[in-house]
Amino acid sequence: MNGIEVNNVSKNFGDTLALNQVSLNFEPNKIYGLLGRNGAGKSTLLNIITNRLFPDDGTVTIEGLIGTENDVAQKKVYMMSEKNLYPKSMTCQEVFKWSKLFYPNFDLEYATKISNQFGLGLHKKIRTLSTGFSSIFKIVIALSVNTPYVLFDEPVLGLDANHREMFYKMLIEKYSDASFTAIISTHLIEEVATILEHVMIIKNGEILINDSCESLLSSGYTVSGTAQQIDAFILEKVVIATDTLGGLKTATVMGNIDKDIVPLGLEITGLDLQRFFIKLTNEE
Repeated sequence: MNGIEVNNVSKNFGDTLALNQVSLNFEPNKIYGLLGRNGAGKSTLLNIITNRLFPDDGTVTIEGLIGTENDVAQKKVYMMSEKNLYPKSMTCQEVFKWSKLFYPNFDLEYATKISNQFGLGLHKKIRTLSTGFSSIFKIVIALSVNTPYVLFDEPVLGLDANHREMFYKMLIEKYSDASFTAIISTHLIEEVATILEHVMIIKNGEILINDSCESLLSSGYTVSGTAQQIDAFILEKVVIATDTLGGLKTATVMGNIDKDIVPLGLEITGLDLQRFFIKLTNEE
């Protein structure tokens, strides 16, 4: 099994180059983070994988099958998108039943169970759902389809902290019970960082980072202390970000560190993925 292979994919919208010769491989049974600012090309890439958009150049294969206009290949993939593609006059329960016709492995019992946990009314019509419950409705389907590849495009849009935590917990439980490939495109990097196995950072339609989360987070560290101590410590080091609050200062440094020779009074912590992302994608 080759997973999902994206080979030299480019996409233009008029004069805007949304994707520029992007090549990626989403392996089976991994949790990926697809990170990027608004307009970076995340949704365009996911829409091309799921055949909602066609690339101008390049190809997408799903387990060795051409993904374009191929029902056999596309049935292996499900995408939860920001847009609601379901008839708004249907109830949640009706959508679940129709989903099982298109995705035979859809688990109606599980969908009902987690809907109740979220407090989603199954007899509510799609058009009556708030932004948060519309996201919950789409999350329930995505977690219930049981396809080998599930794509989540901004899955926690409009969710409160409690419901976001429920989603992350359910995703991990589902993944632990029966592994699948999850690709999560989100702006809430700090929240999702702990569950990612692999990180892909995209900027202006090009891939900047494509690495395991463990490898990426071990490539640097954060050091905190007084401003005077930090300024002395970071001399001749590769510093990607600093923050100052009163007399205290924090610096994000790339490279390895020997903790045995850290000056007294400084605190060393792991690399902050969100801080790294912000610095890396800064337009300046």
